[in-house]
Amino acid sequence: MIRSLWTAASGMTAQQMNVDTISNNLANINTTAYKKESAEFKSLLYQSIQEQSYDNNGDPKPYGIQVGLGVKNSAITSKYTQGTLIETGNDLDFAIEGNGFFTVRTADGSTAYTRDGSFQFSIGPEGLTLSDSEGNPVLDTQGNAIVLGLDYNVSDITFDEVGELYYPNEQGTVTSLNKRIGIVQFNNPAGLLKTSNSLLKETDASGTPRMEAEDVALKQSKIRQRYLEGSNVQAVDEIVNLIVAQRAYEMNSKIITASDEMLQQANNLR
Repeated sequence: MIRSLWTAASGMTAQQMNVDTISNNLANINTTAYKKESAEFKSLLYQSIQEQSYDNNGDPKPYGIQVGLGVKNSAITSKYTQGTLIETGNDLDFAIEGNGFFTVRTADGSTAYTRDGSFQFSIGPEGLTLSDSEGNPVLDTQGNAIVLGLDYNVSDITFDEVGELYYPNEQGTVTSLNKRIGIVQFNNPAGLLKTSNSLLKETDASGTPRMEAEDVALKQSKIRQRYLEGSNVQAVDEIVNLIVAQRAYEMNSKIITASDEMLQQANNLR
């Protein structure tokens, strides 16, 4: 009975983590480019009560007696499926259709990755810098910030589906500025480290970033201007998962109640 108390407690702890994960998904249902997270579970050690069991005739059975000791959370994985593209009409909103990530340089000088394409041009000492909503410079295919002179009219800058920048010359002909938004892919995007502001960091589990403009083996992503990628969270699925997690939590709590009552009866034996 003591074993059942600890087993049920591990179940309650695991389901609480499951509920926490579901609540985070629902909280970010309207977050740009948010990717759904899913809690995964793994059984704990098994206790061998009897290595060999026998039937009523004394003949050995092909299996022993083992009792499980509960469950634990083994991982919380992100599902990097494509989110819905939402039209915004903003010239500096970009959505990635494919497996790519934008690259930005954070305040500490490191490189981060995101699928949130809410960009803007910020004015600095070097000129007009293409930045994300937090002011982090967006990087090109060479790993450099995309900077233009102050004489450029932002409303005249256009982008194609691979992120190349164009601007009309004095004759009115649109020409390339020889600058391209850097899009990278990872062998295992689920291994990326999540930080704040929808930014991700490279880890050993994710692998090194592969620049789409340089790696011909990759399927090229497409950049959709004037669109943002919505989250891939489905509210109905999350509500169903929440109900299942709540019922599992409730059943484990009932096991603790039942075990406590059994212990109470055993203590009252005369």
